[in-house]
Amino acid sequence: MNIVLNELRLVTTAPIQVIDITDQIQELVDRSGIKSGLLTLISRHTTAFVNLNERETNLQRDMVDFLARIAPPAAGYRHDVNPVDDRPNAHAHLAGLFMSATQTIPVVEGRLLLGSWQSILFVEVDGPRPSRSLTLQVMGID
Repeated sequence: MNIVLNELRLVTTAPIQVIDITDQIQELVDRSGIKSGLLTLISRHTTAFVNLNERETNLQRDMVDFLARIAPPAAGYRHDVNPVDDRPNAHAHLAGLFMSATQTIPVVEGRLLLGSWQSILFVEVDGPRPSRSLTLQVMGID
């Protein structure tokens, strides 16, 4: 069994942003040489997440609007009084309650086993940020 660790670096440009990273992730799986196994993705951020969902422009706009509605900024959150990194970002942490920082996806014949409408989305809820990353670990056989 082989284990390959890699990282995808991202720049976000909006307060809430949904970025399709499926092709970039598949490219990293291709480079790993693993033909059969598992890919695990983890966002090591508390305000940026990885999600499997449909990539469609209007749906992505709906996602951004939904996240902004469920946890609006500057709504009197206690965390914003003394934020850890000087960003009043309680809303981002609260929006994150509905998402996951990790995903595990099977790799079959070198390809990500995703459903017909599934894409891998990076979801930023505390942007813009000059540096975000996803850690990828591919385990399997070549």
